[in-house]
Amino acid sequence: MNAGTSSPARARAPRSLLSDAKRVLSLPIVALAGVVFLVAPASQSSAQEEEGASDALSNAIAAYLDAQDELNALKQQQEDLEQELEDSEAESIELQAELDEYAYTASMTSEVQSTAALMASGDPQNAVAAMELLQFLGESRADRFNELVTRLQEIEATRETLADNIEEQEETAEEMEAARDEAALELAASGGDDAVGPSASDAPPAEPAPRNSDGTLPGEGCSEDDPTTDGCLSPRTLHALSQAQIVGFTRYVACYRPSSFGEHGKGRACDFSSEPDGFRGDAQGEDYEYGQNLAAWFVENADALGVQYVIWYRQIWMPSSGWKSYSGAYGDPNTDHTNHVHLSIR
Repeated sequence: MNAGTSSPARARAPRSLLSDAKRVLSLPIVALAGVVFLVAPASQSSAQEEEGASDALSNAIAAYLDAQDELNALKQQQEDLEQELEDSEAESIELQAELDEYAYTASMTSEVQSTAALMASGDPQNAVAAMELLQFLGESRADRFNELVTRLQEIEATRETLADNIEEQEETAEEMEAARDEAALELAASGGDDAVGPSASDAPPAEPAPRNSDGTLPGEGCSEDDPTTDGCLSPRTLHALSQAQIVGFTRYVACYRPSSFGEHGKGRACDFSSEPDGFRGDAQGEDYEYGQNLAAWFVENADALGVQYVIWYRQIWMPSSGWKSYSGAYGDPNTDHTNHVHLSIR
């Protein structure tokens, strides 16, 4: 993806994002879309020609992350089902004990004996009262018995659902392994050796992007204005961009670029320059440390932000395997990602 495709007509004047940290932090994502990010001169931005990971590698990473989300959701469902099963079994035991106690007490003492006495008194009024009592007792105990039967049926259904859940977890885990292996295979053509990667970032943690009730990420399109170009971004990508700026990563950045493959053209990727005013040569000194810190921050907040992968300085980070060497480029700072951090969002 291009780390800068703004033409003079598309470039926007930079504004300070951190002038009032408390006010900005309280703004919703939609309001943050109005914040204008640093845009380099067109002569700098037009040099960026990288495309991120290949489609095959990107799809393999996405498949792994989707399976991981599904597995996490299934594990949460399993916990809920196990708790429901425990509660249902406890209630059924209480109901059974209550019915057993009633049956014993009624057969030995007051209710049956009193009813029998009323029936034997010979008084029609007493006989009617006895029948009404029997009917009441029958209905009330029948209700409790029906509750017990229903609860036992629910327990059996829950056990079956739990068994299906565990089986589905096993299948999903296999899908995760297959996607992980596919990603490793795709990466092998352009490196794939274990790499150390950047050390821990000193920036504050990101605020998590919105998720569904089951913990999965909602599907999104390129629906938000891109503050760095005249293109668009997905809400989650805009959130990641905003969060990076809020915690202090305010150097030049470019996101959307029309492309036939990769995430830039889908509004799901940004290129964060290691220099303040555009994409230049290999990052050195302070610029290199800036890139190291930013790449580490994206990795540390990968789950919160919905990160798909990160590329920086001939290395790629994937959730399935961590940092790996990455040489799928052409030996220049742009495609080697030695002058910017590439971020792809799910």
